[in-house]
Amino acid sequence: MKELGKGRRPGGRRQVRDLPHWVIVVACCAWLSACSKLKPVSEPAAKQEPGVVVMQVEAQKRVGLEVAPVKLTQLSEYLQVVGTVQPVSSRVSPVRPLARGRLLEVLVKVGDRVGSGQPLARFDNIEASELVAQLASAQAELHKLKIQVGALSRQTERNRRLAEIGAAPRKDYEQSRAEQQALEESLRSQESVIAGLGARLSRFGAAEGSPAATIIRSPFAGVVTKVQAAPGEVVSGEAELFTVADLSQVWVQAEVYEQDLGRVQVGQTARITVDTYPDQPFTGRVTYISDLLDPQTRTAKVRCEVPNRAARLKLDMFASVQLPTTFSRRALAVPAGAVQQVEGKDVIFVRKAATQFEAREVKTGKLINGLREITAGLREGEAVAVQAAFHLKSILASKGLGEE
Repeated sequence: MKELGKGRRPGGRRQVRDLPHWVIVVACCAWLSACSKLKPVSEPAAKQEPGVVVMQVEAQKRVGLEVAPVKLTQLSEYLQVVGTVQPVSSRVSPVRPLARGRLLEVLVKVGDRVGSGQPLARFDNIEASELVAQLASAQAELHKLKIQVGALSRQTERNRRLAEIGAAPRKDYEQSRAEQQALEESLRSQESVIAGLGARLSRFGAAEGSPAATIIRSPFAGVVTKVQAAPGEVVSGEAELFTVADLSQVWVQAEVYEQDLGRVQVGQTARITVDTYPDQPFTGRVTYISDLLDPQTRTAKVRCEVPNRAARLKLDMFASVQLPTTFSRRALAVPAGAVQQVEGKDVIFVRKAATQFEAREVKTGKLINGLREITAGLREGEAVAVQAAFHLKSILASKGLGEE
């Protein structure tokens, strides 16, 4: 019984250690192969299509990705040039004293706003002093003439009455009457002289009898842009003491390149912006196109006249001038940042699902006011990435590298 049971375990099974080694190796390989076939293989959750980028909603919010539908937009092309704010030449006036004299007091400084007729300086006008003396003499002469006319008028009346009753010759009356008329003419002449002297004093800003403090006044309302006067200075009548500019209308003078001059016409409406008020454009009108080109820059001066009632435009401000051209049409357009360059092609990312974006090749047209015209590849109403689209481009590029 022991011999029969030798080399076997209970149950009649042969011990593994008694099998040949090659049998054991083959059995193990077969077992491993069967296990590997039974082990579940992890498949990707969803197979991505080529050209589709996935970005989770949280990531979209984090990078500032914005999506908007494509719309038909009225695109109007503008020629954009740079200019500066300048005063209108016909609204700038130098202020002179009109006579030789000495400045007593300067009442304004550069940048002051002044009204029409507002005093700018007090002035000791030498010529006005002489005029006042002449005026006083003329007035005394006028008073003397009035006394003489009165006395001669009474004498003429007496001679007339005596002549009527035959108590005096008729020729005495006629002679006194002629003398009276001549004296009345002299009186009227003297009144004219006095009026002329008064007008000259008025132009000097001096009141009759007070020439020592004549007033230099502003010719109109505006801003004092230059002061060349100091108290105590003796000046001539040709000296420019002040410059006053009316800035209720200003010029924006731009430089337009030679090749663009054909797109500019006198009378065109211009849209003007300055850095100080970026969201508050001004409207002007082209009033002048220079006939001369700058030989160095090949540009011509173009002036736009702009209303400036609130005086927001300051002299020598830099301004951006937009002049409308003949191009204007309705077309599909997206913000310029929505168009990305991928392998030398214009691509826009179209949203297919909440987290999926298709990189679609498009054909583009003009870039106008920050909008890029789309001529092919998109349909109206499709939602596209309009902000931070370059993040989707980065994911697409990294995906391509990973596949390689």
